[in-house]
Amino acid sequence: MKITKLLADKNNALRTNKIPTIAFLGDSVTQGCFEIYEIGEGIETIFERKHAYSEYVSRILGMLYPRCQVNIINAGISGDSAPGGLARIDRDVLCHAPDLTVVCFGLNDSGRGMDGIKAYSEALDGIFEKLLAAGSEVIFMTPNMMCTEDSPHNTIPAFKKIAEGTMRTQNGGVLEAYLNEAKAVAEKRGVRVCDVFAKWKLMDENGVHITDLLSNYINHPTREMNWLFAYSLVEEMMK
Repeated sequence: MKITKLLADKNNALRTNKIPTIAFLGDSVTQGCFEIYEIGEGIETIFERKHAYSEYVSRILGMLYPRCQVNIINAGISGDSAPGGLARIDRDVLCHAPDLTVVCFGLNDSGRGMDGIKAYSEALDGIFEKLLAAGSEVIFMTPNMMCTEDSPHNTIPAFKKIAEGTMRTQNGGVLEAYLNEAKAVAEKRGVRVCDVFAKWKLMDENGVHITDLLSNYINHPTREMNWLFAYSLVEEMMK
């Protein structure tokens, strides 16, 4: 990808090359959200910027290109979906003129059921169109799997109710149907796909308890599992 040439050029000649900019557009997982807790009648998430996968990408690139500064734009917002990302892409991403944009949506979108696939597909297509027209390289990254079972660690009734719906979406193949549609849209637009969901699925097929890899036992990966996103993305950049 062109992004690695920009990184290498800046690393080798600081004074004569621009600082590369990488943007990340997505939901709570992109933002860097982990455990959840009740506050009044609502639910909030614990947000830790330093453990967001975009920060892990920055750390890996800092190891590989130690003299190269990289502008990291984390445009993840908890609870957001592909249509929401399209609505705010100018304000949150395009204004920074990114050289590469990583797009990751699907977890919240799939909660709308199979009837929501068309809106998801059209929004992703609009996101890709805008980014490509602006000259940004694009990677669509598939998200993690969500909970596959009722965790004994999840004891709060409100959280258990959310988990029940999430399990139906995950185990019923709805999320995977959304991601298959997303990959088709990416292929149509010539957008690269970093298929992290496939890696989670492989772990599931090999007896890994997927739900235990989620910090809220619903849909947010643990801090350690965010490294899988980061290494997978850097690997894709190198291709």
